[in-house]
Amino acid sequence: MTFRTRFAPSPTGPLHLGHAYSALLAFDMARAAGGVFHLRIDDIDQSRARPEWEAQIHDDLHWLGIDWPLPVWRQSERTARYRAALQDLWSRGLLYPCTCTRRDIQDAANAPQEGAPLRGPDGIVYPGTCRNAPRTGPMPEDCALRLDMKMAMQDIGSTSFSEVLHQPGIIPITADFMTRQVGDVVVSRRDMAAAYHLSIVVDDADQGITDVLRGEDLFDATRIHVVLQRLLALPTPTYHHHRLIRDDQGRRLAKRDEARAIATYRAEGKTPAEIRAMIGLPALG
Repeated sequence: MTFRTRFAPSPTGPLHLGHAYSALLAFDMARAAGGVFHLRIDDIDQSRARPEWEAQIHDDLHWLGIDWPLPVWRQSERTARYRAALQDLWSRGLLYPCTCTRRDIQDAANAPQEGAPLRGPDGIVYPGTCRNAPRTGPMPEDCALRLDMKMAMQDIGSTSFSEVLHQPGIIPITADFMTRQVGDVVVSRRDMAAAYHLSIVVDDADQGITDVLRGEDLFDATRIHVVLQRLLALPTPTYHHHRLIRDDQGRRLAKRDEARAIATYRAEGKTPAEIRAMIGLPALG
């Protein structure tokens, strides 16, 4: 099987050194394996995506020496595919509508009888306020849809995935952990075709991705992705969660850190080889 990986940035700001590390690491691994590196644009949140940032992504990556096959997939063009996956889950009673705001969830989780709120990959673990909402009839479009994690784990049972970098080995996924530590995650938002967890899973499967390389900050979310893969009968890639590039205070870089944006270093006269050295990657052979 051909090694196939991807880099899927959101066009909501400039790429920084952390993005450079992730993209170059994936590109280098694909090149070494005689495989394929895909660029994918995660623009499902159209309220924040901007064409000028997408153009900058292409320009910065080409400057770094990265290339990819065309056409580039954009999530904004794949809404019908996400809806089909959601409809599959809805028809099996695995989703329910949720009208809670972030404030509602925080207030419910902070209620005195609940104790300290648990936090999972999506923040505060959802307290189940809307879990008894009707799940029959047409799939609603005017609210968020949540995955009933207890039902999902009853459907698939305990499972696992293979991790190469962050915690090398086979990572177990149990019903107890998913229901208590992760909870009923959002898979579709009212103002989007799908939420991150669902869209990334469907895209990886449809693009034939064999190996996912991304930051270790997404390691915990991978359990959610594997559960969705099992529910939708999709293949599970091998995962490589790499170290994060951090600033001088040890904080991981974010798009607001424009001082460490690739475009800033380019304007200062840095070369791609110097960027590689800065993030601890060897020069291209």
